[in-house]
Amino acid sequence: MTQQEKQISYIGPFITMVFLFFIVGFLTTANTQFQAPLKEAFLTGVGDLKNTFATLITFSWFLAYPLCGKVGSTWTSHYGYKGTLIRSLFIMILGLGFFFFSSWFTIRFPQANLHIGTHIVPIGFFIFLLGSFVVGASATILQVVINPYLTACFVKGTQPIQRMAIGGSANSIGTTIAPFFVTGIVFGGLAMEEVQVNQLMLPFLALMVIIAIIVLTLMKLSLPDIQGTKAEEGEKLEKSVWSFRHLTLGVIAIFFYVGVEVCIGANINLYAIEQESLNGPFSFCGNSSFTLFGIHFAIPALMATLYWGGMLIGRLVGSSLRTVPARVQLIVTTISATVLTLLAIGLNNPWLLTAVGLFHSIMWGAIFTLSVARLGKYTSVASGVFMIGVVGGAILPLLQGVLADTMGGWRWSWFIVIFGELFMLYYALIGSKVYQSAETEI
Repeated sequence: MTQQEKQISYIGPFITMVFLFFIVGFLTTANTQFQAPLKEAFLTGVGDLKNTFATLITFSWFLAYPLCGKVGSTWTSHYGYKGTLIRSLFIMILGLGFFFFSSWFTIRFPQANLHIGTHIVPIGFFIFLLGSFVVGASATILQVVINPYLTACFVKGTQPIQRMAIGGSANSIGTTIAPFFVTGIVFGGLAMEEVQVNQLMLPFLALMVIIAIIVLTLMKLSLPDIQGTKAEEGEKLEKSVWSFRHLTLGVIAIFFYVGVEVCIGANINLYAIEQESLNGPFSFCGNSSFTLFGIHFAIPALMATLYWGGMLIGRLVGSSLRTVPARVQLIVTTISATVLTLLAIGLNNPWLLTAVGLFHSIMWGAIFTLSVARLGKYTSVASGVFMIGVVGGAILPLLQGVLADTMGGWRWSWFIVIFGELFMLYYALIGSKVYQSAETEI
């Protein structure tokens, strides 16, 4: 960043990016939390493949990341950061419209089903999957802008990883609220077997209106581009972005990070429901359920909230760690997450998985900071490439669902998380070393 740009006040743009990070986190987790309710509402006719079909909701969302990351970096070069944000939010409104339409279609045409062998799946379920992909595409493009902007924008008294942690904290507030939104607001605290498809329509219509208001507000805000973080339109980059080894391995690391983060966040409630069916209801402070703000919640919903809430606490703590290098933060958190997951498997206890969120909290910021180190004008393109790795959030939870169906339970499927943590530890120790920068070979 030039001295002239350091004179520009980026407080307003910084706050804007933090708020948009909140929206991304909220919608990402809300989408995953629909797995358990829609498993009951849509998937009664798929027999013993319920877990596999349910995890397709998360798969569809994260499939957008490898397919749309390049779109985000191309739009950033062509339209600038602000123009790209506005277009991505219009795409988000379209995706929320598909969510609304999936419910309306299923109610209007209850006999519209697709027969897959002996399994019966409503067409409305596939419309919902399309909505997941479209909103996921919007979230992808938003993050192609948000991540490099938070890293590069100059806010006095902060470091890049701190700004990423602050944005991540807002993201975590969204992820913490989302399970309550799905179980408490959308489905009114009902037990899973009582969920009705018609409860989807009004909340998604309201979200469409909210995002439209955000778009209108964003159009009036000043959001200056940051020079040196993106290629200008028509400029040819001398090197392939894949020539930077620390970025390439960072993409793989983020594949495993997002994969294991979503495995726990999306599937812990399915694991908890399975444990309840085998061992009886869980208790929390002596109760098998709890009430918050007059809304009734089951314990599995609480577990997901505790996991995402742990990420919020961790990111708030991380935003104050000015002197601890990103590499050290990643080493400590991956080791801690590995130990907790091993204990959860050994003791067959989903409560221990909720604590992993505390250590997953700052991994995204640490991996992104290490991956784009010394990339200069390649940073924006690298951010688009980085999004390819987020497909781990599609593949690993789906693979875990398949394993859970194959092995007759969720317990041993959590070794997927162990493998991912160990690769991230390798990246922190060895893979993040910069052998080549944007300017020189070193």
